[in-house]
Amino acid sequence: MYITFYKYQGTGNDFIMIDNRSLEFPKNNTKLINFLCNRKFGVGADGLILLEDDDNADFKMVYYNADGTESTMCGNGGRCLVAFANFLGIIKNKTIFNAVDGIHNATIENENVSLQMIDVDDIKEKNNYAFLNTGSPHHVQLVNNIDDFNVYEEGKRLRYSLYGANGSNINFVEQTEDGFTVRTYERGVENETLSCGTGVTAVALTMHKIGKTEKTKIPIKVMGGNLEISFNKSVSGYNTIFLTGPAKQVFKGEIEC
Repeated sequence: MYITFYKYQGTGNDFIMIDNRSLEFPKNNTKLINFLCNRKFGVGADGLILLEDDDNADFKMVYYNADGTESTMCGNGGRCLVAFANFLGIIKNKTIFNAVDGIHNATIENENVSLQMIDVDDIKEKNNYAFLNTGSPHHVQLVNNIDDFNVYEEGKRLRYSLYGANGSNINFVEQTEDGFTVRTYERGVENETLSCGTGVTAVALTMHKIGKTEKTKIPIKVMGGNLEISFNKSVSGYNTIFLTGPAKQVFKGEIEC
């Protein structure tokens, strides 16, 4: 079997994109997805995304972690999928698509994609961290000297010891003059990634909630570049949340499986 794929990246968070409107891709083949995402033996990516038809939207997003398991929402993956749909001619500058956490609106201008995230009503504040769900579960923790912080070891420890088998993504944050710097350990990838869209969204909302910033448009630096999160504060929580940043096609290929 030969599979045609496209490789996309959003601030270094990279994904294998497959046009699965024909529904020919074996979606339950965990080993195949894990192989395709493997950086030594396959294409290599943080995750794999299928674009499929949807009765109530322009298209549907089906997202898999690099370990082959179907996962929760991926913000950068969603932005890259919008760019992919634009490339395929399915959409132009605006779109509405379906994902595991519901309907998302998005716009694309050149290589810049702005994606609306789900509303967030509940941010659980603990002694030295916060926990919330922005389409995926996220732990947010302020640290010092983030450039030298051991994200892999501490992220892995918290992912399993604090959150059990299901786990959580772990975000470490340092405040800067302009905004925040974020490094993320992603479950499913089981390593630090260069960027996490739902993660930076969680960070921006948390930093506003705990009083570290009064801004409602927050620049965030990640290992792979720069993103921006904007939102409205409501009585019940946060809404009209947008994640904005670049999404680029890297290459197209075909692989025998």
